[in-house]
Amino acid sequence: MSPKASSCPICGQPSHAETRPFCGERCRDRDLLQWLGEGYRVPGARSPEADEKSGDYGVDSNPD
Repeated sequence: MSPKASSCPICGQPSHAETRPFCGERCRDRDLLQWLGEGYRVPGARSPEADEKSGDYGVDSNPD
């Protein structure tokens, strides 16, 4: 059974074996930056601790 030809999840071009599932290093790096910059998130319930720390702080306020 031959491997199914897949496309890059970022740009849609055919993927290459060296950078699979991406088409190249550029798309692979873009995906990594999304993960590092918290661009990808898993939905879930917010914790009470997160609600306390996400207050709107003014210029003169001290953050947590």
